[in-house]
Amino acid sequence: MTNPQFTVKIASREVQADSVVLLDFEDQQGKPLPKFDAGAHIDVHVSDDIIRQYSLSNSPQETSRYRIGVLNDPQSRGGSKSIFENFEEGQIVTISEPRNHFPLNFDASHSILIGGGIGITPMLAMAYALKAEGKSFEIHYCSRTRDKAAFLDELESNFGDVTTLHFDDLGEDQMIKPKTLCENSVNGTHVYVCGPSGFMDWVISESKAAGLASDQVHFEYFNADVETSGTAFEVYAQASDVTVQVAEDQTIIDALLQAGIKVEKSCEQGVCGTCICDVVEGIPDHKDKFLTEDEREDNDQIVTCCSRAKTDRLVLDI
Repeated sequence: MTNPQFTVKIASREVQADSVVLLDFEDQQGKPLPKFDAGAHIDVHVSDDIIRQYSLSNSPQETSRYRIGVLNDPQSRGGSKSIFENFEEGQIVTISEPRNHFPLNFDASHSILIGGGIGITPMLAMAYALKAEGKSFEIHYCSRTRDKAAFLDELESNFGDVTTLHFDDLGEDQMIKPKTLCENSVNGTHVYVCGPSGFMDWVISESKAAGLASDQVHFEYFNADVETSGTAFEVYAQASDVTVQVAEDQTIIDALLQAGIKVEKSCEQGVCGTCICDVVEGIPDHKDKFLTEDEREDNDQIVTCCSRAKTDRLVLDI
């Protein structure tokens, strides 16, 4: 799942709420950048061996820049922390063209945009797009405290009339209640959520409990806690004509690499889809947060950085 890559310069850098850095990327010659739709993300090459995905947060109508927001996460595996500490204005960075696994449905009668922490970033781009089309929407931004919340001035100046803020330290009364939001909304409402894994799981569950169908609840995980171990099994890489044994504590992608077969990877948490392979034979044990429910039921794709097998053998087209 490769995407065209190119270099850009960091045109501006701004730190908000102490731990979030906003970076604007521009073409080095000032040319327009490839277009993107709300919900899209780009790959950012942090170093030779680290690639991470970040949602675009500016208006899709802009063609001169891409903007990302990066949290200096204490649990960072090297990507976000390195960007926060080392990326400076004027620096040249390799990125991918935008791709979108989290698109808006403009046919929705109303859209509820829910961002938890740094998960507010794709919601901003969505809000700009919905506003430009004259669509009905509301924004809910959840953060632990006000001083840890970035983008507050932007939300107030552009979307103040449709934005509700929720802070963990201000009491139960102002906490977000997704089920109630959905129950009180109009027919044909769609929900979009991005944020920490547990928060997202809860919002998705509450939205569906309110009666929203799966195709009315949209989400994109940017990290996840996945259990990659399990029963050992065999993988036959059909195109390479190589058979490997995947040990109990080993991933498919690592077993293939030991046999000399390199699969492109990025997040290693089952959220980005970079390492997907087609399944020719066997039944995957899906552990990712990337594939949709329908795609999982088809059992013709597998996210090789985390998923395993329900059968003794998988045949992959690689």
